[in-house]
Amino acid sequence: MPEDKRQLFRTLGFMSSVGISMVAATFIGLAMGYYLDRWLETTPWLTLIFLGFGIISGFRNIYILTERELRRQQRDEEGQDGNTRG
Repeated sequence: MPEDKRQLFRTLGFMSSVGISMVAATFIGLAMGYYLDRWLETTPWLTLIFLGFGIISGFRNIYILTERELRRQQRDEEGQDGNTRG
């Protein structure tokens, strides 16, 4: 498989994991808040608080995934530079 296609699939995989990470964290926070509100009868406060926690967690996940991807790309570039010099 050519290197361009490999890079394209890596990028698509990264982008889909970022989207899934954000959506999943937000929905988990929303669900936790909703069910706690129903159980403790505090509607809508816990739903809003846990929704905020979910959104913050989603952005944190995006930051972590992006940092990891940037380090991987930098490592790949350094490896290619070493191969072209030798």
